[in-house]
Amino acid sequence: MPVTKNDVLEWIRAYAQVIEKNKEYLTELDSPIGDADHGANMHRGFRAVLEKLPDNEDKDIEKVLMAVAMALLSKVGGAGGPLYSTLFMQMGKSLNSKNEIGLEDWAKALDAATQGVVRLGKASPGDKTMVDALTPAVQALKDASQQGLSFEEGLIKSAKAAEEGMIATIPLVARKGRASYLGERSAGHQDPGATSTYLLLNTAAKVWANSHTTNHK
Repeated sequence: MPVTKNDVLEWIRAYAQVIEKNKEYLTELDSPIGDADHGANMHRGFRAVLEKLPDNEDKDIEKVLMAVAMALLSKVGGAGGPLYSTLFMQMGKSLNSKNEIGLEDWAKALDAATQGVVRLGKASPGDKTMVDALTPAVQALKDASQQGLSFEEGLIKSAKAAEEGMIATIPLVARKGRASYLGERSAGHQDPGATSTYLLLNTAAKVWANSHTTNHK
């Protein structure tokens, strides 16, 4: 079964709750290698998103994601605002007026989003950024689509790949962002942007897989 616009709205609301629960954790990760504000910034951004969602519930998935992008751009400080705004904006553009999406659609949307983040942040895999979670997640989705797996299986594999990418940032020396100023001292710390990205994709996997299970009953 495809993911509907209502599923997308539920994912955004659920992620806002995940961010609220993890804001101190994200800030703790950001403290030694950043400005100690990633959790607070993301929390502020998604509170703004929740305020905007009611005005967009009757619109298609593209417009919902565009509304998320604009709310984040206006409220999230530092590099996170433009990067997460770009993520959602490119997802929206890729989905182009759809009201439901399948695995291939989602793979293309996340791929477009990742390319947008790479262009903006000029980061590559291995630079210790959110790209380290996004890139393997996209590849897992593409592989799942090519293998003919279900949407649920693709979502789970994507979230797992993002988690592995997140964990893999720990030993890396940062080459982009605030953490890069620390040089070798940035090694040994998990990247907060990769972590919030993993949480985003893991939330999608949980919410959408649960929605499909419920709909099948």
